[in-house]
Amino acid sequence: MKLSAEAFDKLQKVSTASLTSELLKLGFRNTFMRGVHPVRSASRLVGYAFTLRYIPARDDLDLEVEYDNWKNPQRVAVETIGPDEVLVIDARGDVSAASFGHILCTRLQYKGVAGLVTDGALRDTPSIRELDFPTYARGAHATTSSVVHHPVDFQVPIGCGGVMVQPGDVIVGDSEGIVVIPIHVAEEVAHKTYERDALETWLQHKVAQGASIRGTYPPDESTLIEYQQWRKSQEQVKTP
Repeated sequence: MKLSAEAFDKLQKVSTASLTSELLKLGFRNTFMRGVHPVRSASRLVGYAFTLRYIPARDDLDLEVEYDNWKNPQRVAVETIGPDEVLVIDARGDVSAASFGHILCTRLQYKGVAGLVTDGALRDTPSIRELDFPTYARGAHATTSSVVHHPVDFQVPIGCGGVMVQPGDVIVGDSEGIVVIPIHVAEEVAHKTYERDALETWLQHKVAQGASIRGTYPPDESTLIEYQQWRKSQEQVKTP
């Protein structure tokens, strides 16, 4: 299941704050990842979740420095994920070693992957920050992942930042953080949030000019009529 091109484009323009409000109206209370932040402050991310699950490492199976690119689930996932997908890593919130690094991010960027999200740490964060590649994490740590993480499978339901992520869910990120949108409501949420953001931008302008929040935020019937009249006037201006 995929979004329409229009909905996908709208999600590039809306805030995660507005998305959480629209999702709450549909009954989804837990959609914003906790403690997961952009590596670069001015970040935007939209794509479909491709999940990767880590469990705690064990000494007889891990402590690798050189990884098997043909068998290690992390490496296989890197070579399997496709364009417009987001690699979402369940690192159990453990930041005592990295969960991913610069060279693997570079590979994802080259493949046209939409971005990376982990509730663990990243290594090489100064170099990752220089990539034109949306990346979100809970922290930074220089130690390689196998010290605390064992990649066990991918494209399974996971938890990341305290939120359930199903493969194919829509992942949206901005400078505030990451929202997970269940795919079956994502089209509706995209359109409604776009309209919400347009209205709230107008309301914020009114408040900045001195309007009381009473009757303005949330808008009463007369404010909504005023907004619709303003919007109609703007559409007439745009019409040649």
